[in-house]
Amino acid sequence: MILGVDVGPTNTDAVLLDGDRAVRAVKVPSVTGDAVGSLAAAVRALPAELRGRATQLAVGLRVAARAVRERDGLARVGVLRVGGAAADAVRPLFGWPGALRDAVCAGTANVRGGGGLAPRDTTPLDRDAVARFGASLAGRAEAFAVTAVFSPVDGGQEREAAEILRAETGPDTTVLLSSDVGTLDLLARENATVLDAALSVLVARVADELTATLPRLGLAPGAAVLVTRSDGTLMSLEYLRRQPGLSLGSGPACTIRGAGLLAGLRDAVVADIGERRARVGALTGGYPQEAGPGERIGGVPVSLRFPDLITVRADAHRELAEAADRMRPAAGPLPLILVGGGAGGVPAGVLAGFDVVRPEHGGVAGAFGAAASPVGGHCDRIVRRGPGRRLDAVRDEVRDLARAGAVRAGADPRRVRTHAEPDLPVPYLPGAVLLRARAVGPPLPL
Repeated sequence: MILGVDVGPTNTDAVLLDGDRAVRAVKVPSVTGDAVGSLAAAVRALPAELRGRATQLAVGLRVAARAVRERDGLARVGVLRVGGAAADAVRPLFGWPGALRDAVCAGTANVRGGGGLAPRDTTPLDRDAVARFGASLAGRAEAFAVTAVFSPVDGGQEREAAEILRAETGPDTTVLLSSDVGTLDLLARENATVLDAALSVLVARVADELTATLPRLGLAPGAAVLVTRSDGTLMSLEYLRRQPGLSLGSGPACTIRGAGLLAGLRDAVVADIGERRARVGALTGGYPQEAGPGERIGGVPVSLRFPDLITVRADAHRELAEAADRMRPAAGPLPLILVGGGAGGVPAGVLAGFDVVRPEHGGVAGAFGAAASPVGGHCDRIVRRGPGRRLDAVRDEVRDLARAGAVRAGADPRRVRTHAEPDLPVPYLPGAVLLRARAVGPPLPL
């Protein structure tokens, strides 16, 4: 059996799956400020003989999103940009809400260096400046975020800077690199990396607590633990430690995917009706439809994959209908799946034009989505077209990297499937193209 748990702000839901069939579901009040305690309460509410057969625990943790929203539990971060004069038009952390910037920032610097689409475009890294920055924040910064110009093409200078920072501050210092985040947009990539670093201490503590609690939950010996991520897939606890930001939109993503699985649909509009608000998203090919560029978390623009959402008041049923209509990918009829604790209170009359579906167990759609989702990985790579440049070979490399990412996140390497996404032109870079791929697979068996 597989056990899925969705830790929400009000309630924590748990569901046990036998294959793709839900055999037991529970909903318990969440313990304020204690995600692991909430999870343990929900799991223990299930019959011991059933949870003793669970070989996998998949958890929807929202601690990262809450920490950013409430400016609580965030680490102090040294923000290092590698670009020099070529990257000083907009300072690091520009546009951040003041309270969030003050909670996170231990210091910033922009040093000479950075690359381009070709080796001849590279500027040598100012190693001395990196060392001075690290020394100045030793004992004050809990983590570092390093962002270099064009590092999604070549992340060598970021890795070099990380070695220097650890030499100045200690070998165990957490240093996160923007090349692991991907995308070309310097500011959004930098912001995502800083949020990763700011969340690193909190997420590590929660992961340690969950690991320590696991033996007391009565699951099958050696049960695997995975957590949800914002594209509707799962990752291991170790992967979460490296990229905490991947969990920021995981709650809605998991609910959207779970709604589709419960309804037996791969394409639909999904409305999650809570006590105070309703969130409306779209399901495309069985996964949440992604938001376009410019997505913000806590008021900060970031380059992370998030579900495209419209939020309205839970009791504003006409607004809900308008939001659902806006989420249609095209004109014409499309199913509308209603899930969440308040789904039963939405009158069908205000949703004319939709084939409304209210699936069984819709009240625990997030937990179901966690339990039934695969482990995921993805890769973005920017390349320039030109003579002798075979894009098919690069696409194969991108798919291989996406597959490797899924394996690092906990997928069974023998059963990973890859999918190349459509190529995208890169604005302001003639001849450049963004290649993207996604990979999914079941977790490693016991």
